[in-house]
Amino acid sequence: MLTENTITKLQEMRMSVMANAFKEQLSDPNISNLSFEDRFGLLVDKEWASRKNNHLARLIKKANFAEAACIEDIAYTNGRKLDKTQISRLADCTYIFEHHNLMLLGATGCGKTYIACALGMSAVRQFLTVKYVRLPELLTELAIARTTGTYSKVIEQYKKPALLILDEWLLYQLKEAEARDILEIAEARYKKGSVIFCSQFDVPGWRDKIGSPIIADAICDRIVHDSYRIVIECEESMRKAFGVAKADA
Repeated sequence: MLTENTITKLQEMRMSVMANAFKEQLSDPNISNLSFEDRFGLLVDKEWASRKNNHLARLIKKANFAEAACIEDIAYTNGRKLDKTQISRLADCTYIFEHHNLMLLGATGCGKTYIACALGMSAVRQFLTVKYVRLPELLTELAIARTTGTYSKVIEQYKKPALLILDEWLLYQLKEAEARDILEIAEARYKKGSVIFCSQFDVPGWRDKIGSPIIADAICDRIVHDSYRIVIECEESMRKAFGVAKADA
């Protein structure tokens, strides 16, 4: 009866993995050879691992990555001139803990999105919050939020993550209201959170895309001087070399 009560209480405390592991121990004749401390440690280990795995799964789902990517699968071929040591160093997420940014620059098809998502996955593996979004989708979401009265709530979602990945950065010319939205996010995240910018254009071209010289300077001033910069080259599109799974939009 005591055993059944213990299992019931574990389940009521939402420790079902530990409860099931306890049941397994009861049916294992070899477990009696272990000390109480060792048996209890095994139960705790299973519950802890389950909770960590569930937490990781939630972070991955919440990040909404464009691709299932990982650092180990990044290709260093096709004349991409990627520095493997630099990528590995970024994968340890020190730049995130220090609130620096990263600019991934290169032509369409060079794999910017894949690398950004791979670095995002490295952050998630360290249980950091990550959010991926294409800039056009972000701007549309904010425009809709203005009309529905949820602007503050939506923009807050882009201030909180430890790492924000902005894909298709300044692919199109911004309207003044859109530029102000970006400035709001850039200001809120300055020295507080990191951003990975995936862009076809180098920094001088950003100012032209932002439009307003004053807002452009304000945005770039909060980004450029605090960012690592990687220029990705490729002799052929990564879509052609590996298929869409490893190419960016």
